[in-house]
Amino acid sequence: MGIVLKQSFNNTLILFLGFAIGGINVLFLFTNFLHEDYFGLITFLLSAANIILPLLVFGMQHTMIKYFSSYKSKIEQDGFLISMLILPLVVIIPLALIGTLLYENIATWLSSENLLIKKYTYLIFIVAIFMGYFEVFHSWTKVQFNSVFGNFIKEIFARVCTSILLVAIYFEWITNEQFIYAMVIVYGVRMLLMKLYAFYIYMPKLIFKMPTNLKEILSFSLYIIVAGSASGILLEIDKFMIPQIEKIAEVAYYSVGVYIASVVAIPTRAMQQITSPITAKEMNDNNIVEVEKLYKQTSINLLVVGGLLFLLINLNITDLYELINKPQYSKGIWIVLIISIAKLLELALGTGNAILINSKYYKIFFYLSLAMALTVILLNRWLISLIGINGAAFATLTVVFMYSFIKIIYIKWKLKIQPFSANTIKVLLLVIAIFLAFNFWNFNFNPIINIILKCLLIGVPYLLIIKKLHISKDINSLVTKYF
Repeated sequence: MGIVLKQSFNNTLILFLGFAIGGINVLFLFTNFLHEDYFGLITFLLSAANIILPLLVFGMQHTMIKYFSSYKSKIEQDGFLISMLILPLVVIIPLALIGTLLYENIATWLSSENLLIKKYTYLIFIVAIFMGYFEVFHSWTKVQFNSVFGNFIKEIFARVCTSILLVAIYFEWITNEQFIYAMVIVYGVRMLLMKLYAFYIYMPKLIFKMPTNLKEILSFSLYIIVAGSASGILLEIDKFMIPQIEKIAEVAYYSVGVYIASVVAIPTRAMQQITSPITAKEMNDNNIVEVEKLYKQTSINLLVVGGLLFLLINLNITDLYELINKPQYSKGIWIVLIISIAKLLELALGTGNAILINSKYYKIFFYLSLAMALTVILLNRWLISLIGINGAAFATLTVVFMYSFIKIIYIKWKLKIQPFSANTIKVLLLVIAIFLAFNFWNFNFNPIINIILKCLLIGVPYLLIIKKLHISKDINSLVTKYF
């Protein structure tokens, strides 16, 4: 776990810093400087881009991680990497032509409930290409076991640029409309920086030779395209569908709640940067013992850290919304609780998704992802119409619970490994006990003072109990070293 713990810790610090900057953007700058319709618009455009991203890059970011370690010679590796950059063009160019011919129909459909969207529809395709190739170049560095810089560019660069642009709106240097176009440029520059760093880490020779196992790669990529799109639908469809049913400003209110809840997922996002290529390598070597060890360690470590974040967020949520000082956004309080529970369930899965994708049973990931996408679309359509934006959060929680359970059972059935132990139950009981104990305990001071006091009263006992119970050797060593 040495390289995993080291890079995961560095990635976690970067993610926390990125979320801190993003938190300032989402909770204060966006809500006060940008009109809520344009806040909803940029959220919609980015969500739509994320949904089509896997299709445009042909799933190459996952294919690269799965197959790179299976090539042993430099010539094979170089040819493989070059092909990973060329193959997406087979999809991008035809789709660009089709999109140009059918643009008016697509734009009219997307803007049926909110006309503001129509003018900016084409930006979805451009941003998706920028995002997609960024992920490909990021995977390029991951297979070299170097994930920290890419994570820095991904999590911090775009958010700092966003902060600057929002301040520019405040001083009337740019308009709300110009902000939308400027954000597209930011994503383009981000992709270019990632490309330059990827070539700096590993510069291949220009070998225009397709891999010998091209048929296998294409088969895997086709499954991953659909699975990746389905996963993107699970993450982004709520923000995509809300404007089709509600006013576009509702996306802004929903996004703030989701953003706050997403802090719970920081540990898994950090750890996945390095555990995915390691899991792929161990699966290629058929080393199930190491795969199981990583599976169990990541599950309990993520649950411990995620449990603490879950408590700190949800037990301070009222004060946090008071700091935002925008009453219309406070309808997202329940969204924070519902989505953060879903994120906690995902943490408990550990490296489960990486195991499925990189095993010979990867096709099941395709079927599960497709089923998840269809389920969440149907639930969103029903629940958003029924109870508004809270319905979108309930749809996400329901689908995450159902399919996380199925994945755990399937991995246990096929590989005879599972991530849980008695310590899992201990952590869950501790989280529930502290949540119930502090849920109705409020201070009558300034919101910032209230948050600091609660964080101390919750965080210190939580970490001490975790250390005392010897839940995780990795967490214990970090607590001892830094606290």
